[in-house]
Amino acid sequence: MPLPKDPIILLSYINTQLRDNYDSLSELCKSLSADEQEIRKTLSAVNYEYDEKLNKFI
Repeated sequence: MPLPKDPIILLSYINTQLRDNYDSLSELCKSLSADEQEIRKTLSAVNYEYDEKLNKFI
């Protein structure tokens, strides 16, 4: 399944996956064959950054 293109929908999807299935963003990206830097860039554009301690974008 391709990742959502809309940044807010992507945010919701990524945070849900992190909460329910993955211990880190890098683990999620490896599992989904996704580009971690592209996700960070897309979500940074809407003022969200990954917090490793909380394991979510805030």
